[in-house]
Amino acid sequence: MIQIICAGWIFGISFLGKNIHPFFQLSTISFYLFATLLVVEFVIHLRISNNYLRLMNALFACAIATVLGMSFSNHQLLERLKYRVEKTDDVEIVVAVNSLNQLKPETIQQQLVVLNQFEKPIIWNSSLKIEQHEALEIGQYYRLQGKVSPIHSYATLGVFDIEQWYIQQNWMGNFQIKAVEKLSEQDIKTLGYTAYVKQNQSFLAKFKRWVELQRLDIRHFIQKQPIQHKGLTLALLTGDESFLNKQIEAQFQRFGMSHLLAISGPHVLIFACMMCWLIHQIIQKYCPQIYLKIPKQYLLIFPFLSCVFLYCAYVGFEIPALRTLLVTLLASVWILFKFPIKALTLLLLSASLLLIFDPFSILSAAFWLSYGACFVLLRIYQTIQEQNFESRNITEKVIQALKILVESQWKIFVALFPLMIIFFKQIAWITPLSNLFAIPFIGLIIVPLDVLAGMSYFLFEPLSQLFFQINNLCIALLLSIMNGIYAILSPQLIPIAMNFWMMLCVILSFIILFLPQGLVPKFWAAICLLPFILSENTKHPFELSILDVGQGQSIFIQAQNHTVMVDTGGYYDEEKFSVGQQIIQPFLSVKGFRTVSHLFLTHLDQDHSGAFSYLKNKLNFEQVYSNEQLDISPSFKFEYCQKGQVFHINPHIKIEVLSPKAEQLAVAKFDKNENSCVLYVQVLNAKNYQNYLLMGDAGWQTEYEILQAYPNLKVDVLVLGHHGSQHSSSYAFLEKIRPKMAIVSAGFNNRYGHPSAIVETRLNELNIPFLSTIENGTIQFSQNKKGDIYINKERDQRLWLKRNNLRS
Repeated sequence: MIQIICAGWIFGISFLGKNIHPFFQLSTISFYLFATLLVVEFVIHLRISNNYLRLMNALFACAIATVLGMSFSNHQLLERLKYRVEKTDDVEIVVAVNSLNQLKPETIQQQLVVLNQFEKPIIWNSSLKIEQHEALEIGQYYRLQGKVSPIHSYATLGVFDIEQWYIQQNWMGNFQIKAVEKLSEQDIKTLGYTAYVKQNQSFLAKFKRWVELQRLDIRHFIQKQPIQHKGLTLALLTGDESFLNKQIEAQFQRFGMSHLLAISGPHVLIFACMMCWLIHQIIQKYCPQIYLKIPKQYLLIFPFLSCVFLYCAYVGFEIPALRTLLVTLLASVWILFKFPIKALTLLLLSASLLLIFDPFSILSAAFWLSYGACFVLLRIYQTIQEQNFESRNITEKVIQALKILVESQWKIFVALFPLMIIFFKQIAWITPLSNLFAIPFIGLIIVPLDVLAGMSYFLFEPLSQLFFQINNLCIALLLSIMNGIYAILSPQLIPIAMNFWMMLCVILSFIILFLPQGLVPKFWAAICLLPFILSENTKHPFELSILDVGQGQSIFIQAQNHTVMVDTGGYYDEEKFSVGQQIIQPFLSVKGFRTVSHLFLTHLDQDHSGAFSYLKNKLNFEQVYSNEQLDISPSFKFEYCQKGQVFHINPHIKIEVLSPKAEQLAVAKFDKNENSCVLYVQVLNAKNYQNYLLMGDAGWQTEYEILQAYPNLKVDVLVLGHHGSQHSSSYAFLEKIRPKMAIVSAGFNNRYGHPSAIVETRLNELNIPFLSTIENGTIQFSQNKKGDIYINKERDQRLWLKRNNLRS
């Protein structure tokens, strides 16, 4: 029963941030009522013998736990959202610095406890330019001046959600520091924050700051060492990535080994086992009689737990470390009270407890990957227990151990495949092979040496230096092996395109494969073929998405398996942030597409076509159109877009080019905006929104020419020209076509002030509804099987994405 309750609780927490039915948003009284019912159900369960009633009872208990989890997590989220920054502003703040900073190439990232913005202290993430200011000191108070801004994500399906990440970290805003003034503790009390000072002087608060100072000391010590791989050494020891080389990160990503760069459960256990082994040796040598009074497993439990707790604190209580702490704590309780240890129960119970203390952990990929890997290892362990090793010789045992190592790696790779796709949209095919040598090498050699070096630092620095140098040689050997494999095999990350239904079927098939023998027939795993059978039926007859790509434009049109993309968007510096890699490709992966039938680049401005330079090497574009010649390989089919072209995507969907005229193409290079490709999309069997006009960056001149050439043009949805600039969307143009809906694609806090207040005034005077990707994220027009087209806004999908005044 405890497993069912924990599974229901975890499942309920996983709905964190989703818009749930009001029935599930329970008050505190309802919470206790359901808790009471849960206890009653548990008692009833003990008295029921009928299997059917037991099943019903288990389902009811799981349902109650799920409702409680949903209510608890969303209540916690709503409380947290009260304190986030809603608009950009210049402010003066009073702060406390209690945590270690992170060093970046040009800035220092620092968490600040802000005391003077709300009725309680909140946390902002700040950035400090290295050349202008010194780093803020741990344990000190400051008065800071600077600019605070809300956290803003590209709200597009499949894209990494920065707002979610900030909510998970409990960071309520971004702060750019401009001026720094150090304050004394007495100054803080004078300002009226005596209660916080008292709280900050508690034993636990002092202990946390002491740990952070030790992490800072070890960073400085490693920085001074004459070793090459300081970043990897520091990251594996304390989780601090301040010195981590971007090339090393990329190399580990290509090999599917990024998880090895972070602190994991084995790191913690290695340290605890080392310390307990040392304690055991001391006891055995000087006072072995203690074991006659207290058995070894009981005597070493407390130092073992203390070491696990200390190391978890040392690495900042990261999720894998917390998981290890909770599992070891629960296992110790089981041992002390002589309960039989059930590994699956321990795993589920530790996850449930972690989510009670921090329900936002459910948002982390580390949570799912960590517990997912543990579940697979548990199944492997259960398989090993069924085998007889006693009668085998050493050679047979070694061979069997190698078989288990190989089996564990491919099983973990296969089992975590869906999670890797969900969170990262790509996979490294070489992962099982690379983990075969990397996990033993890092876990049995590099990490122990790193831990020994870290421990020696507090005892005898010359010994610590020796261990760090030996460890550096081992890291160099590991990287040399990886470089050799890369030279031979050239492993790369492979983007995977799977839609929701395909992913669901794959997950179900893996669950069937990993269930214990006898529960269900293994051939049922053939369900994984269903995505390819059902994929046609799960795609909308028509879907047009105005993607949130920031200050730019990209529109994706889907009609069953036919795909059209209008523009790709583009960051002003695609090397710094690639819209193609970070937004367009993940979106298409989630949609299940790697091929685009038609790509229209309305013109070659960076914000409309900049991402194409990346995408042309990653996706298959069957036909490319633009108003200028593109620098592309001969294998691409290219054609100029010009007035009069008509494309029938299917019998019900037609795309027509309204501008530019053929004779205007010669000057398109010199007047890109007015010669943008203007597209008219018609969905002949649709209701509500049937006709779409996509203006590119076209302005008043083009609008006039379109009205002259197409006086009876019917428009239901108008994507405003030039991101809502005042030099587009003239009053006469809007008055004539009278769309049911106007859409603008623009970036948060953009320097051009798009969309223009003048354009918004025109729309309001004409009673034309208006949506912007700034407030709504990706805006999607989807047709159901009845022909109705309805609007979806990406920022309606999660509570933390719903924002107001994002254009301020």
